[in-house]
Parts: sequence; C-alpha cells; structure tokens
Amino acid sequence: LILLCISGMKAETARYSVPEEGEIGSFVANIAKDLGLTGEELSARRARLVPDVEKQYLQLNQHTGDLVVREQMDREELCGQSEPCLVHFEVLLESPLQSFRAEVRLIDINDHAPVFLNKEIVLKVPESAMPETRFLLESAQDPDVGNNSLQHYSISSNEYFHVYTRQRNDGRRYAELVLNRALDREQQAEVAFSITAVDGGTPPRSGTALIRVVVLDINDNSPIFTRSVYKVSVKENSSQDVVVVVVSASDLDSGTNGEVAYSIFQNSEENLETFKINTGTGQIRLKKTLDYEEAKSYEIDVQATDGGGLSAHCKVEVQVEDVNDNAPEVIITSLTRTLSEASPPNTVVALFNVRDRDSGDNGRTTCELAGEQPFSISLLAADAYALVTSEALDREQVAEYNVTVRARDKGSPELSLSKTLLVQLLDVNDNAPIFTQDIYTMVISENEPAGTSLGRLRATDADTGENARVRYAIEVPSPGTPAAASFMSVDVDSGTVRALHPLDYEKVPAFELVVRASDSGSPSLSTQAVLCIVVQDQNDNSPVVLHPPPDSSAAGELVPRWAPSGYLVAKVVAVDADAGQNAWLSYELAKATEPGLFRVGLHSGEVHTARAVMERDSPRQRLIVLVRDRGQPPRSTTATLAVTLVHDFSDAFLQQDHEPASREQPQAADDDLLTTYLIASLGCVSSLFVLSVLTLATAKLCKARLQAHLSPPSPSCYTDGDFVGDGVDVTGMGTLSPAYRYEVCLTTGSGRSEFQFLRPVL
Repeated sequence: LILLCISGMKAETARYSVPEEGEIGSFVANIAKDLGLTGEELSARRARLVPDVEKQYLQLNQHTGDLVVREQMDREELCGQSEPCLVHFEVLLESPLQSFRAEVRLIDINDHAPVFLNKEIVLKVPESAMPETRFLLESAQDPDVGNNSLQHYSISSNEYFHVYTRQRNDGRRYAELVLNRALDREQQAEVAFSITAVDGGTPPRSGTALIRVVVLDINDNSPIFTRSVYKVSVKENSSQDVVVVVVSASDLDSGTNGEVAYSIFQNSEENLETFKINTGTGQIRLKKTLDYEEAKSYEIDVQATDGGGLSAHCKVEVQVEDVNDNAPEVIITSLTRTLSEASPPNTVVALFNVRDRDSGDNGRTTCELAGEQPFSISLLAADAYALVTSEALDREQVAEYNVTVRARDKGSPELSLSKTLLVQLLDVNDNAPIFTQDIYTMVISENEPAGTSLGRLRATDADTGENARVRYAIEVPSPGTPAAASFMSVDVDSGTVRALHPLDYEKVPAFELVVRASDSGSPSLSTQAVLCIVVQDQNDNSPVVLHPPPDSSAAGELVPRWAPSGYLVAKVVAVDADAGQNAWLSYELAKATEPGLFRVGLHSGEVHTARAVMERDSPRQRLIVLVRDRGQPPRSTTATLAVTLVHDFSDAFLQQDHEPASREQPQAADDDLLTTYLIASLGCVSSLFVLSVLTLATAKLCKARLQAHLSPPSPSCYTDGDFVGDGVDVTGMGTLSPAYRYEVCLTTGSGRSEFQFLRPVL
C-alpha cells in the first residue's frame, strides 16, 4: 500500500500559482487539504519542503498545512522571458517515507515599463522615398511577459509618418515607421516626433523616445541583400571571434552611392553584446561564447546602407546547437550532518536534486555513491533523490563518513560531478566498560596506615563523552558473607584502591573483592572484575616458647652424672605467628652456669651435653636459650631450663625433698647483682661450714650417750601393704617414671628421721 501511495504521489504534480513579489507570509495553498491529511498528521510525520534550488522561497506551516511565501520572488530574475515561470519543490513526509512533486507558477505583474535603449532615434530618409515605404525602428525592451509585455507602439501626431506594430516569431513586437506622403528636403530638412511603447498591463505602462527623421538628397537605388533571411547553426562551444555568417548586399548606384556599409540593427541589447559585424565585408562574428542553456536562438536584424543614405534590411536567424558542456549539478536541499549511530536502516540523511542544464541525452543523468559505505540512494522523483542508511551504524568502528555522491550525464563525452557530504555519528551508550584485567592482584604490607594506595583499576569504554566516563565502586557483599569490602575503598573517578585501616596478616592473609566499573550513559552499563588483596607479612610477632613453659614450677631436667658428650638433655619448642622468613627460628645458648657443658641445636632447639659430665660440675645448672626469628629487624625471646645433675633417681628425690625451696627461686637474676650475690654467698658458706663442724661434733657426742641407755634394735621391715595409702608419689618430678615404687626399711631404734631407697619394685 505504501509503495502504491508513493508511486501515486510521484505520478501527479500539484500545481499552484502566486503573483510575483508577493508579501512575505502571503498564502499560497493548503497542502494538508490537498494531501487529505490533518495538521496533526503533518506535524507527526515531520512534513517539510525540499526545493529544487538552493534558495527556499516558500515555507510550510506544519501545524496548519498552509503553504506561504517565505521570500519575495521576482519572476524576471528567476525566469527572464521564459513562460511559464515555475518554482518546483517536493513535499517530504516521514514514517513512512513519502514524497510528491509540486510547482508554483509565478504570475507576472506589470512591474516594468517598456524602455527604449536610445532615447533619441535618428532615421535618414531620402526625399525620393515613396509613400507607404516602411522603415524599421529600434524596439523597446519590456521584461514582463504576456499581456504585461510590450503590446503596441504609437507616435505623436505628424503629417508624414504613422507607425505600424508587427510581431516576430518569438512573440516580441517591433515597430515599422510608414511614410504617409513624399518628403521634400527643400521644404523641411528634418521631421521630429515622439514614439511611445505601451504594454498591456493594468494600468498600462509606457516608454517614450524621440525620433528625428533627416531628409536626404535623392539616391536612386537602395542596397539589395542576396537573401532576406539567413539561417545558420552554431555550436555553443564555438570559440570567440569565430565567423557565424557572411551577409551580402549590392547597390546598383555608382560612386559613394554604391558603397555599402553593414551594421547590426539595434533590436536588442543582447544581440549587440553577443555579435559584431564587419562593416565592409558583412562578416558576423561572435563577441563572446554562446550558451545553449541561456539562449537557444538569436534573431539579428542587419542593415546595409549605401553612401547616399539608402538602406536595406535582412534577418539572420542563429540556432545554437547544444553540446555536452555542462556537468551535472548536485544540489543539496536537506542535510543531516549529525546522525545517531542507533538510527535504523532507511533513515534519511540528505535530500538532493541532480540537474544538468544540457538537453537531450546530454541532460539525462544518473546518480551513484562512490566506495563501499552503509548508505544508499533512493529515487524520490525525477532528478530528486534521498540519501538513506542501508545498514546499522557503529560509531566505535567508524566515527564519521565522507559520503561522495557522483552524478553522471549520458552525453558524449560523459561528464560527471562529485559532491562529498560529511556525516558524523552521534554516540549512544551501547558499549559497557571493559577492565584491562579480569583479575587484579594487589599487595599491601600489614600494619600499613589507613589511606595507603595499593594500585589503580583501569577500565576503558569504547563510547565517547559522558557515555565513556567510567566510575568505579566495590560491590556490596551479600548478607552473611565476610565484610571484606570494609577493608578497602576505590576512588570513584580514578579507580585508585586504598586501605581503610591497617591490616593484620595473622588475621586476614588475603581476601577477594568484586569491583564494578559503570559508565555515565543512560541507561548506565557496567562490568565486573575480581580484586585479590594479598597481605604481606611483616615481622611484628616475637617467638613464643611452648616448652619449657615460662611459668613452670618443675625442677627441670635430670641429667645423670655419667652422661657422655652429646647426651640429649631437653628440647626447646617455640613457634612464631608470622610467616615465611619471619617465622624461621634459630636457637642459641645465651647464658649457662657451665658455658662449656651444654650446646643447643641451631635449628632443632635440642639441648645436648657438649662434653661428658664431671664430678666437679655443679649439680644444678641454669640455661638461658635465646630463640630468634629471621625477620627484619629480627625479634627474639628466651627460654630458661633448670638442669639437675644426679647419680641416680634416689639422689634426685633427696635433692628435691631437702631443697624444695630451691625450685621456687627465681630462674632469672639480674646480671648486675650476680657478683654481689656470689660474694655474699661465699661468706655465708664459710660461716656455715664452721658451724656445721661444731654441730656435727656435738651430735656425735650426744648420740654415743643415748645408745648406751637404749636396748638393742630389732629390725622390722614394712611390707608392701603398709604403704598402700601413704606411699610417696614422685610422679611429675624430674625424669622419674610414675610406674616406680620403692621398699623402705626403718629401724625402730633409729634416732634420725631419714630413710633410704633399697630397690625398686617393678
């Protein structure tokens, strides 16, 4: 149905008329009524006028459908003498695309009066001229056409002449002066009167010139042309000064009366500007090149005058032959320089006409596009075209197009003309941002202050302007998931990732975030990427000793006196909460009672004897083991080991029983007070030794006296059952096994509160 409507539109041409030089805004016609549409439909379908010429003289009111004058039109300026004078245009409707041709005829008004080129016309007439002799007069010029053009001539009253108005083949009128009666130079040598040219307008306009008739003495013979009408054809591309035709006239008189001079009779200013004649030979040449498109023919009046003043006239008809000298013209009537990349196919980009001023095949044209581009040409009407999109557009691939429209004619040789139209594509938000990486990995050292920059996210958007302005954000985690997003922030514009507060490697060694890049288009498009944060460990934790416990009240480790070199005494166990090199531990003996007696494994922490234990070695040894990590700077801690040198397990028990308080002594002493303590201890030991000798001697004497008064002892052994409830538990002390029990034998008459281990009961 649409195609049928369009073809119907193209087939008929709407015709309107308007007087020339109408006022701006003058009503011409109602387009909506002729199309059968309402003003609302015209507005909805974006009706517009597309003129055939670059200048737009008419305007369409989309709301009412009225066609009005936009700019005054001068018919003579637009069309000259051509009639009818038509202004062609097209009415273009969209949704769907329709067009129909229309034309407005400019009705001539009588706005020009006839004008004589010469205000004074001199005519030489011999006194022998017979009545009814006719003399050709210069024509008056009137640019109007039809009835408004020149219609007739009249002269002022005189007794010798009257005027006769005649019409040429092209419709122009000219005047012939007719002699009423014979002239007598002796009576009146000159006759003067006025001639008036009148047009047919309402009211009529006129122009006047003065005619002076000079009466000449008698000359028997007038010049006679060989032909009254010369017909010749000249190609429009003929060069200047080329001979068009040679006219010839002869005079039977002799002497000066028989000498003929040729001249072009001034019947139009255009003829005088285009042609020239050799007064002696009669050769008519071109003064300028001809243009078939401006004038297709010329009619020249040639006058031959002899020496006596007699003259004759002939007519030269010049037909201009068209040649293919005009290339087609591409006239852009409507152009959309910016086009959305989302425009669908068949979107109108430009409307243009192709015109060739030549005729025939020289004026027949074709139109095409140069190169492969997403555009095509659609024929709307004769020589009227639309440039439309042929496929989907993508600004990201091609941002602008230079569309070259080439028009060719069918002349020989073929002429063509190209016109380039710049079409720029407007961006739409059809591309989401793209991260340069799917996964970003950033490293931050633990304990870095808040605001520390880790790096920068980067996403690009193929769009432009606001559609390409990328904003960054961290996705809000779903409820129930770790709030890792609270550790980091992303600058919305630059994508810089910063820490919100210091991180602890021991608590969070690494975590992942989902980041989003969104553009500023409407609607906004976005994409996601994964951000992996790796916390780099720093040496912020000192080693922690697991064994021996720092608050242990045990006596320590037991080493037999017979222990050889390399004997395993104990193992120091420590851990470091850091990772990597910061958690690699080394052990060394920092201080010992006997520095040469023990050694510590550098990496194992095992304490071995460095040599065999000797009797002179102190039974109680105190070792301080330094545990150090390999961080920068390194961190360390110490472990204190109490080692007891024993002969056997009973010796170890006695030492534990007699000197229980020794375990309660502080395991670490101040290095600065050690010397003082040693001196004080030496004095005390010396005093105690003397006191002990005295006490022992006294005790021996007392014991001998008591034995003399007491009965002899009866030995008695306590069996295993007697110590069921009161056995000594040595579990957990030193290195004795909890599975050992011992038999104890006491004498009834013993005066000492002591016992001895005899043998273990396995």
